[in-house]
Amino acid sequence: MIVILKPNPNPDQLESLKNWLLGKGIQIHTSLGTSHMILGLVGDTSTLDIDLISALDIVEDVKRVQEPYKNANRKFHPEDTVIRVGDTQIGGGTLTIMAGPCSVESEEQIVAVAKAVKASGATMLRGGAFKPRTSPYSFQGMGAEGLRLLKLAREETGLPIVSEIMDTSQISLFDDVDVIQVGARNMQNFNLLKLLGAQEKPVMIKRGLSSTYEEWLMSAEYVMANGNEQVVLCERGIRTFETYTRNTLDLSAVPVLRHLTHLPVIIDPSHATGKYALVAPLAMGAVATGCDGLLIEVHNDPAHALSDGPQSLNPEAFDRLNKRLLALHAFLSEGEGAK
Repeated sequence: MIVILKPNPNPDQLESLKNWLLGKGIQIHTSLGTSHMILGLVGDTSTLDIDLISALDIVEDVKRVQEPYKNANRKFHPEDTVIRVGDTQIGGGTLTIMAGPCSVESEEQIVAVAKAVKASGATMLRGGAFKPRTSPYSFQGMGAEGLRLLKLAREETGLPIVSEIMDTSQISLFDDVDVIQVGARNMQNFNLLKLLGAQEKPVMIKRGLSSTYEEWLMSAEYVMANGNEQVVLCERGIRTFETYTRNTLDLSAVPVLRHLTHLPVIIDPSHATGKYALVAPLAMGAVATGCDGLLIEVHNDPAHALSDGPQSLNPEAFDRLNKRLLALHAFLSEGEGAK
């Protein structure tokens, strides 16, 4: 249920309403818009009398929310969420470019890639330390050592780091990681999501291989319901009958999620196709749909990468692409400003 208050509500009446709702065992999430305050009510609202609340002087409207996700629902939070990460942000009209190798392989590799992507305009460094692989014989990542090298690359470049967590037992290792990524296979690892809800740092949740929008948003809800509202959604392609590409990138996710949620939306064109030649056109398409950022794999020697080399761009290709992405985003932003 959401309660939309009239502009400049009487403070005493507002406090009285909140105390009454808290007494009913209802959690209250307050959202301040440009002209209105909205109270998002979470809990058993079936016993609340809508007519009684609507009759209050400070209340403009009351609506029941049918969707099972409450905190992630745009109805609860009409304004887009903007998440600060170091000296940059995700959302709020910024095009966030997270770039780096699928896996951290050595100090020389990750520092070289970090310097290259920063010079090309990337705002965050992504790199895998723990790698969930389909085959148990594939490279599984460097683990804690990989995280140490990512932090070293951050010291060298100043870029915030993004890396994937695989298990609740690893949480202490991610204390100094700027954005924790939850991979597609862990999107419904609810114990992990609850634990990340207790953290005070951004969490980026990748869409599961065959997950619906509602299932995806419910995963975000797990994190937010446990206290952490710094959630980012990442579309990385879903499983369909098509076998030419690794996955099928669902670009409709951007406008759909814009309607359903206030959370930032990132697109991963690298995992979506598994082919480096398709990364650029899909990245451009993602920016055209209005995404908040991109997650792009960049390796200084893709042919010899220990994981996902075929979908990785080399630094020169990334530099060319990022110039086009930033130019397109600037053009579209100017068009929005002229409306």
